[in-house]
Amino acid sequence: MKIVIAGAGAVGSHLAKMLSRENQDITLLDSDQTKLDIIDSHYNLMTYNGSTSSFESLQDVGVKDADLYIAVTPYETRNITSCAIAKRLGAKKTVARIDNSEFLKPANVEVLKSIGVDVMIYPENLAANKLAISLDHNWARYWGEFHDGKLMMIGVKLHGNSPLLNCKLRDLPVKTHDFHIAAIKRNNETIIPNGNDEILNDDIVYFITTPPHIEEVMKISGKTKKIIKKVMIMGGSRIAVRFAELYHDKFKIKILDTDLPLCEKMAIGLPDCEIVNADGRDIEVLRENTIYQYDAFLALTESSETNILACMSAKDFGVPKTIADVENLQFLGLAENLNIGTTINKKLLASSKIFNLLLDADETSSRFLSLADAEVAEILVKPGAKITKTDVKNLNLPFGMTLAALVRGEEVYLVDGNTHILPGDNVVVFSLMGTIQKIEKWFN
Repeated sequence: MKIVIAGAGAVGSHLAKMLSRENQDITLLDSDQTKLDIIDSHYNLMTYNGSTSSFESLQDVGVKDADLYIAVTPYETRNITSCAIAKRLGAKKTVARIDNSEFLKPANVEVLKSIGVDVMIYPENLAANKLAISLDHNWARYWGEFHDGKLMMIGVKLHGNSPLLNCKLRDLPVKTHDFHIAAIKRNNETIIPNGNDEILNDDIVYFITTPPHIEEVMKISGKTKKIIKKVMIMGGSRIAVRFAELYHDKFKIKILDTDLPLCEKMAIGLPDCEIVNADGRDIEVLRENTIYQYDAFLALTESSETNILACMSAKDFGVPKTIADVENLQFLGLAENLNIGTTINKKLLASSKIFNLLLDADETSSRFLSLADAEVAEILVKPGAKITKTDVKNLNLPFGMTLAALVRGEEVYLVDGNTHILPGDNVVVFSLMGTIQKIEKWFN
């Protein structure tokens, strides 16, 4: 596929890095040569210095032959204009990053489609929905659904009350294997485990399971689900406002912010929420606002460091669920190792959403998720493939990979040592970053 990405900001750069491993024809377009130089020296793609709304620049990057044109500059109107031009010049499908929920109304979507914008990505909307999912499944650090919810991936941080601790995977205390432990995050390392690996205290364990066995995963992780009713938010950011707009009828929401004009604006726009002009970084302010009575604390300011520290303070007050917006990608690993609960990053959410659009458009592409320093792929098994020769336990698979589940027709199955992979199966594979090309040889 030929893909043109307009905008080398955080979203565009991260997306370019993800796609550069996919053996696609990628061009990254931006007017800032400094940003392009950083990408150009490390990744397998073309860069072009030019305006994202220039006819000449779009023609020079070959947009007329583009299968996918993605405009993700920080400027909404520029992205829409860029997509309109690209569509007229011949791009098959266009994607624009937006910052306004008004554009998502069905009538407005049709207007934008008529001028050449096929798909809109609203990062704050994605983040707000992710927050709601995290609150609904508050016992888990990560929650992902695949194949219309037939297959679940759940990440859980294990503590002293889980029977899985200090237990080798081959000796798991279960009678039936209704889940598959696909990866273990320990400090800054991701482990693709085998039967000899042991689960330790504070490991984040990633389970693959099916909906009927979610309760079993929760119990064996030593977790219980809490009902979230009262939510305190620090920071009146666009994510906070969008979350309040979407979920004010589901949760009782209080927002703290130091900006008085912003608080007055939120008070008018969010009449069902309590708005407080105060500094949520101040321990006394949190105490005065009875933080200890809240079920969840969301730190959604523009500062990653502030959000991380605020969640640590909320944990000290005994708040059951805390979530930090960590926009600085360098801090994500650090944040996961601290006791701050769940992290979100709207740039990664936007990149992943666009990545899924690519997969929808290109059936030959197999990867559907990146996780820390590991990757998750869904790979189609070709006739005569090496993976079909014998049961999984006899395959002698390469180090750093595990087969977690497979889709056969309309059915989803977890993989164990006695599973025999068949041609036509779609197999969910966990592997260490950068090893997927070696693994794909087993399936071809």
